[in-house]
Amino acid sequence: MLSVRLSKDEENLIKKFAKFNNMSLSEFVRSTLLDSIEDQYDLEIFEKAWNEMECTYTLEETKKELGL
Repeated sequence: MLSVRLSKDEENLIKKFAKFNNMSLSEFVRSTLLDSIEDQYDLEIFEKAWNEMECTYTLEETKKELGL
């Protein structure tokens, strides 16, 4: 169980989006929260990998290496 305080406008907006997506309010909020967490996690993994990358190649360098 989770309780969240919202203004009436925020609550109405969320209810409208849930209805638009043919989801219950609970389904919509759960899905949206989990998607947001997953996106943040993916971004952190990407940033870590990017920072650990030793070198990058331009498109031209890649084409040359592949003989294209």
